[in-house]
Amino acid sequence: MENLEITFIKTPLGTTEIGGDNNGIQYIKVHDEELDISTQIPVVLQSCVSQLQQYFEGTLNEFSCLLNPQGTHFQKKVWDALLKIPYGKTTSYAELSIALGDIKAIRAVAAANGKNPLWIVVPCHRVIGSDGSLTGYAGGLWRKKWLLEHENPVKQQSLF
Repeated sequence: MENLEITFIKTPLGTTEIGGDNNGIQYIKVHDEELDISTQIPVVLQSCVSQLQQYFEGTLNEFSCLLNPQGTHFQKKVWDALLKIPYGKTTSYAELSIALGDIKAIRAVAAANGKNPLWIVVPCHRVIGSDGSLTGYAGGLWRKKWLLEHENPVKQQSLF
């Protein structure tokens, strides 16, 4: 079994923890509390760290780091479907369920979406309610809103 390497980086949305090994990145999560930022980035995590920094700078819209999330077969199927949602676009839980072959699986799809261990890289933030609402997000709805605006910076003019 590989040794899991862990690093902490600063992002505009909080301290981000990344864990992985030679088989790929197992998890990326954001913390609400301030944590010590790593001074050394393990070699196996450097590509992911670099890509996340580029994403936040607005110069990267598709990740290519090796991923190795831990989950059930169904969860991995949902996470793979999330990877197909293009940068700057959104889909609904219903549309995602249909794409996976079963509209009745909407609650299971939403639950798997909520268990996504790879924050931002597997873009669960791009899934919204059928009515366009920003529905549940493990990182907090304010982060989901920030990420969607970051990926689609078209400024709407207000009429009021």
